[in-house]
Amino acid sequence: MEDPPAPRPSRSRPVAHREPANGAEDGVLLLQRGWIHRLVESARGVTDHPVLEAVARVGLIAYGVLHLLIGWLAAQLARGSARTDADQTGALQAVAGTPGGTVLLWLIGLGMLGLALWQAGEVLLWWRGLLDRRHVLRTAFVCAKCLAKAAVYAVLGATGLLFALGLEYEADERLRELTGETLEVPGGAALVLLVAAGVVAVGLYTLVRGLTGGFMKDIDLPTAPDRWEPVIEAVGRVGYVAKGVAFGLVGVLLWQAAATADVSTATGLDGAMTAIASVDAGPWLLGAVAAGFAAFGVYALARARYPDRDPST
Repeated sequence: MEDPPAPRPSRSRPVAHREPANGAEDGVLLLQRGWIHRLVESARGVTDHPVLEAVARVGLIAYGVLHLLIGWLAAQLARGSARTDADQTGALQAVAGTPGGTVLLWLIGLGMLGLALWQAGEVLLWWRGLLDRRHVLRTAFVCAKCLAKAAVYAVLGATGLLFALGLEYEADERLRELTGETLEVPGGAALVLLVAAGVVAVGLYTLVRGLTGGFMKDIDLPTAPDRWEPVIEAVGRVGYVAKGVAFGLVGVLLWQAAATADVSTATGLDGAMTAIASVDAGPWLLGAVAAGFAAFGVYALARARYPDRDPST
């Protein structure tokens, strides 16, 4: 029988430094901070609730399964299938086609939304650092990263619920439409270029995180068996590198669409997979990317078993 999980380690939180109170202005500031503190503590009571953590685990499992499906769809594309969407919508379509698919889609959607709320709650552990000029930049970066993760989870959750309601859509087509509409407005090209640069930056960040092993901060290592730690790290490295390459390519294609005013190149993950498959060694390269996404799915399942949302530890 597996040993029960060890108690979670206490988390260090940045403590805001403030000058001694001086006059009525400082008194008002103290009252405001006290009110904010009580509000944050109340919110933390929600985001740290065991029920929400259980729902977040469901979301992490769904996140892992979706990546396993994307890996499988990418492998089909590498084998020459022309009727495969190797992206999140393709994975959700695959789920919808299974027995009980609607119920699974509801679980995926609600689980991912719960995961988004749970991840966003990490900001509540760091808010004091925003009041300290010595820590504000680092704290702002960590908070932005947590909110970005939460936004990704929320989008996937909302998409899952749309599929559960029968309101399917193609992510690549919607991206092309949105890009075309943006290019038609004044300054639209510059905005698309900015978004493309941001996507490339995310891809590079993901790649670096895979190469350095920084993703292991999301695993509660004290509760994970020692024998599994190198396995989790290995699959995580492969998965993060594959995702970094794929999303970096998405940004490059979006940049090309803005630079040439050709929205046909503005494609999401499926378009990036297709682009990889179109080069000379495409099937082999895409097979490697497919294996990487599947590896990330395994890592996400491990994170669901030993979750730690705190990037400071």
